Amino acid sequence: MIKKVPEEFIEKGFQYPESYTKIIELNLVDFDYWYMMSEEQALKRLAGLRQRYPERYLVPFARRDDDDDIACFDVREPEKVQIIHDFASRGYEQRRTYEDIWEWLQEAVNELIERNR
Repeated sequence: MIKKVPEEFIEKGFQYPESYTKIIELNLVDFDYWYMMSEEQALKRLAGLRQRYPERYLVPFARRDDDDDIACFDVREPEKVQIIHDFASRGYEQRRTYEDIWEWLQEAVNELIERNR
């Protein structure tokens, strides 16, 4: 979790969803292929996202271990989870949108189960 998101994001009204805070409190942070990023990792990705996709207001929170996909909150729709294929050409980075973090978490856990069964 990034404790100090950019002021520009706060001015746009960004706050982490309570559901995300709950997941972190429960220490649900590693799902084999997906894992929650440390603050340092998330800050590094946030800086890169701002450079690569300046028109987007993305707050990264999780990374997929086997490719460049990252899970982010969009400042304009903070309840939804955006899957971004980082380093893709501008306009081709969007992979998927989940209605909320619970939908994303459910798929991450299901994938963990299927791949380890």
